[in-house]
Amino acid sequence: MKTSLLNRKTRLFPCCVCREPREVRTTKKGKPYMICDPCGMQMFVRVETGIRRFEAMIEAADRDDVWGRMSKLQRRYELKCPKCEKKFWLTPELIKTSWVSGTFEGYRCPDADCGGIAKEEDEDKEAA
Repeated sequence: MKTSLLNRKTRLFPCCVCREPREVRTTKKGKPYMICDPCGMQMFVRVETGIRRFEAMIEAADRDDVWGRMSKLQRRYELKCPKCEKKFWLTPELIKTSWVSGTFEGYRCPDADCGGIAKEEDEDKEAA
């Protein structure tokens, strides 16, 4: 007897490259896998120990509200470059300070050819 697609709960897990939630599917042999088309990433879990651990991670993601927590982290630590519009995660090496006073100016765009400086308050204005 086939299960209805409407009754099936979609299981999600973040792509290890872009961190976007992707559907966890099951092979004909009952093994979990996921595909992220934008990244070109495919992940197949083939060994029983790995399958058990992966299933536990999926359950924990739902139970512990990983999606809500990731959304908060993204709002706090991901900026968009005002010059090239690319999004990037904040890291200490991207901090831009004034060479005169040493005061914090923002975060350098990680694209070496861009030269844009993103500021946290710029993101706050966009959200409003």
